[in-house]
Amino acid sequence: MTATSTPYTDWADPHWQATALDWVTDQLGRHGRRVTGPVEPRIRPWSLVWRVPTDAGDAWFKANNPGTRHEAGLLALLARRTPGRVLDPIAVDPARGWSLLPDGGESLRDVLGRDGDLSRWERVLPGYAALQLALASRVDELLAAGVPDHRPEVLPRLLAELLDDRAALLIGTADGLTPQTYDRLRGLLPDYADRCRRLAELGIGPSIQHDDLHDGNVFAAGDGYRFFDWGDASVAHPFGTLLVTLNSIGHAFELAPGDPALVRLRDAYLEAWTDRYDRATLREAAGLAIGVTKVSRALSWRRALDTADPATRARYAAAVPGWLGELLEPDPA
Repeated sequence: MTATSTPYTDWADPHWQATALDWVTDQLGRHGRRVTGPVEPRIRPWSLVWRVPTDAGDAWFKANNPGTRHEAGLLALLARRTPGRVLDPIAVDPARGWSLLPDGGESLRDVLGRDGDLSRWERVLPGYAALQLALASRVDELLAAGVPDHRPEVLPRLLAELLDDRAALLIGTADGLTPQTYDRLRGLLPDYADRCRRLAELGIGPSIQHDDLHDGNVFAAGDGYRFFDWGDASVAHPFGTLLVTLNSIGHAFELAPGDPALVRLRDAYLEAWTDRYDRATLREAAGLAIGVTKVSRALSWRRALDTADPATRARYAAAVPGWLGELLEPDPA
């Protein structure tokens, strides 16, 4: 089927929906599957998701906005280069930011809700680290697929540009930065650049960085853990993953920053690099990466809110200044 020029902002438009459903039906048909009922939508500024019932179980269609459109091509790349770590897509259309996936079953959040077994993360994190190591030699391929560049060498410039985007930071509003906080963040620019420089000097190369790896974005099937929802991903220092992961675990299990359980999970993740670097270097890199990645999170949210609908954007807009303000807060481990 040829690409349509229907804009992404027309997700609620019947013509756009008919075009997308035709694509879904055609792709499923190529795999011997048939749609058996109406789709169930979920719409966010960054994506539309349909649960698609079929005669062989549910499938999931996702359409990304321009800021997260790289996810479709990235899914195909991940499936090729790290089989078994992600779901194998039924189909992708990178140009339109469309993907069609099989059902992944229960999430890690579902499982933890039943058993509360924090040690599961000690098995999840090494598998994710293995995925990152497998892609460390594929940085050019990742960038060519449109994955944003958040490598340490680039982040100081990106932070300076973000600080110039006063509208995104909502300065002086209830949901934004206060003028005083904004001035403090501008004053951090030289120190931030120094931390990024030191992180790069440690020599641990970039890879894919999920940037939103929490228990709701991990499938926990019986044959292993698989990672999904890659719309926030960037090419970055791999250890930046620990920012969201440790923050989310700390919140879920009511653990304070620096809790020994969080340190243990950090070290379980870092273990995959111990054949290349000493543990002191890895711990230093992790601390630096967690801190500088707060800018990456703010940038990811700004991309996610690339929508023409001001009301929809306003609902989530506080996340951009919120994550940038985290530069002034303690790190989780």
